[in-house]
Amino acid sequence: MSPIIDPSFLTSGAEWRIGGAQDAAGAETPSGFGNILGDQISKLTELQNGAADASRALATGEATDPTAVVMAVERAQLAMQLAGQLRTKGVEALNDIFHTQV
Repeated sequence: MSPIIDPSFLTSGAEWRIGGAQDAAGAETPSGFGNILGDQISKLTELQNGAADASRALATGEATDPTAVVMAVERAQLAMQLAGQLRTKGVEALNDIFHTQV
């Protein structure tokens, strides 16, 4: 009967870590979980800053299109709600893992 997991995988030198994998030159590749998470957080920050700038421009009378301001604020609000939901789901998943009895 063959094993479910190939035992050579355990000794092949595979590294388990959160973050980008490294290529042969030692440079980190941008496909890791940590890099993706960092990119998405920076995009969320950009959306929040853009909405704040648009709101400020509307309040000072510099904005010419109020619907664009409303759309920017709504887009930032929805992105923040999504980030909050993802955080909540991640915390729930970690709690489930931590409370799993071995």
